[in-house]
Amino acid sequence: MRRLVLILAASVVAGCSSPLPAVDPQMAWVDFSTPFPNDKLLMAERLDKLRLRDGRFFQVTPGSHELIVRFDFEVPGGGSDMLSDSTERLCYMTIKYDHFVAGQRYLLEGRSMAFTPEARLYNANREIVAEASQFYCLL
Repeated sequence: MRRLVLILAASVVAGCSSPLPAVDPQMAWVDFSTPFPNDKLLMAERLDKLRLRDGRFFQVTPGSHELIVRFDFEVPGGGSDMLSDSTERLCYMTIKYDHFVAGQRYLLEGRSMAFTPEARLYNANREIVAEASQFYCLL
């Protein structure tokens, strides 16, 4: 039984560390970033209302798309020691952008401002081209 658990655990870890697919020059690529330590996880959830199998990136055709990302971050507690009572918040944010260009790399940056999540989409020149238009949080 212990051997089965170890094999299952190893396969899960191996699946998470699989290499990213090759970048298709006919598509636009969206990477993710979270600049603050309290921002724990930003990952692709849906592309044009379809659930994705790999949440580490978006690869999209040129044109207009709706991206939904999952964003997990910590919020401080209300006690005298603001860091000890922190809780994790799980939110989903929607970013719509009409001008994805083939071969272009974009960066989607998620950050938290206290209890509120934010997301900005940057082009290759580090210019903001879109921001999260809506969000909802479960926790």
